Amino acid sequence: MTRPARYDAVVEFYTQFAPDVYDDPPMAALLQLIGDVTKLQLLDLACGHGRLTRELARRGAGVVGVDISAALLDVAHAREMEDPLNVSYIQTDAASVALEGTIFDGVTCSFGLSDIDNLEGAIATVERVLRTGGFFAFSLLHPCFPGWESKQASPSWSPEHGYYAEGWWRASSPAHGLRPRVGANHRMLSTYLNTFARHQLVMEQTAEPPPPSDWLTEPPRGGPVPVYLVGRCHRTS
Repeated sequence: MTRPARYDAVVEFYTQFAPDVYDDPPMAALLQLIGDVTKLQLLDLACGHGRLTRELARRGAGVVGVDISAALLDVAHAREMEDPLNVSYIQTDAASVALEGTIFDGVTCSFGLSDIDNLEGAIATVERVLRTGGFFAFSLLHPCFPGWESKQASPSWSPEHGYYAEGWWRASSPAHGLRPRVGANHRMLSTYLNTFARHQLVMEQTAEPPPPSDWLTEPPRGGPVPVYLVGRCHRTS
């Protein structure tokens, strides 16, 4: 019997808020860091309803998507049926992916790291399945900044508790209404970087793309702060 995931109840958010359009600043930056994927074998970790997974396949990669939510993968499977791209989807926890010795050229994770409860286990998965010299590319809400009071700018940590208070938290009124429903894991930037380093993943490039222009209709008092962090690592050994 499939164990329910807290994301099963928010499928409509992902399908409405994250369509197969790829010109928004964080996705454009992530795809730029990923680069040419023609004939590469890729794993899309915490793939959700398959938005990035499908685009990587369209760009010529062989892609496996994994996610903990059966409901989100139902959407991904349905879209694969409608528009076959030869994508494989597997329902599993990111910390316990078992792919029978399959080795990938790259692993991607679009806005999934803060949704993964066991970061250490997930990055151990990346290390286990990634070939030496392969890349790990990710995007997430910038862990250093809480966003600002706006209908658009989602916070990455609780302003009441501050940056140093790591752990799972549930927002009260962020943009788009997702985080009050499923919560998020806040981790300091150093936690991410040190976890990567423990698993032979070295940062080689980062980007802090600006928010969409309509977010700046309600800018913070001190001027806009970074909303997104996008990065690419390579496995050293």
